[in-house]
Amino acid sequence: MKKISIGFFADGIWGEKSLIKILSDKNIIVKFICLRYKKPDKKIIKIAQKRNIYYFWSKNVNSSYSIKKISSFKCDLLVSMSFNQIFKKKLIELTKLSIINCHAGKLPVYRGRNILNWSLINDEKEFGITVHFVDRNLDTGDIILQKVYPITDKDDYGTLLRKCYKNCSLILYEGIKKIQFGNYKRIQQKKINSKGSYFKKRKKGDEIIKWNQSPRSLFNFVRAISKPGPMATTYYKNKPFFINKIHNIFIKCHKKKIKPGTIVRLDPRKRFIVVKTKNECVKILEWFGKLFPKENNIFYSKINKLAHNK
Repeated sequence: MKKISIGFFADGIWGEKSLIKILSDKNIIVKFICLRYKKPDKKIIKIAQKRNIYYFWSKNVNSSYSIKKISSFKCDLLVSMSFNQIFKKKLIELTKLSIINCHAGKLPVYRGRNILNWSLINDEKEFGITVHFVDRNLDTGDIILQKVYPITDKDDYGTLLRKCYKNCSLILYEGIKKIQFGNYKRIQQKKINSKGSYFKKRKKGDEIIKWNQSPRSLFNFVRAISKPGPMATTYYKNKPFFINKIHNIFIKCHKKKIKPGTIVRLDPRKRFIVVKTKNECVKILEWFGKLFPKENNIFYSKINKLAHNK
């Protein structure tokens, strides 16, 4: 069998698991590993050292110095997994088979960053993992392979992340093998969707809850950034209150004048908190932060305001 040589651009657990899978195949030769410039992954470095694979990091992989170094390895294919630099024309055209990337999103409609979070926020019923060629734009290259997985109400950011940890490495490996054997078709993204869509990177402050949204939207928001994410955040007595899970069955609120973000019930056994949203109430099941009174565990006799929106 004809072997294929690759250069691997990667970082984090995504890159680590993909590297382990790739190295299990003796017909794939990893010539080098390029890690992220800031805080390169120590586990990947250990694997590289153990397997005697050259590794490095570069502030600019498109610089003439980096291009010269990468060119010296004479790879057949370059492979990207969780790498954070954009490849430019010279690097894209450097090897015979170009560059492929694994993207945890259903291209072309989920390009960009933090796709798993956005898929949950948008109440999607499925998400995709895509292996595609890299071109001069972000996540727009021809698709080699794409697999789709269902999203149910039992899913949250953690469950989707674990599915990706398990499947991204397998799908990337399958994409490499398709290229190695030449049994793939290049699918242009514009033939699937002429426009596509991009999603921006989530930033600090995006985790703050807006209580005047629908309960379904709030349910999706909370699970989209649940652990190991930053968790949905609100304030009680000017102190942060973190919400990790709410129930997907909502409660009718008969008192229409109650403002969103108001506590309407506290469970005496501290199992849940009921809070008013735009038009119904939600039941908070997991949270971090002090709320219950120390002196007893009975329901509050007064309505309490959980949050203020900045």
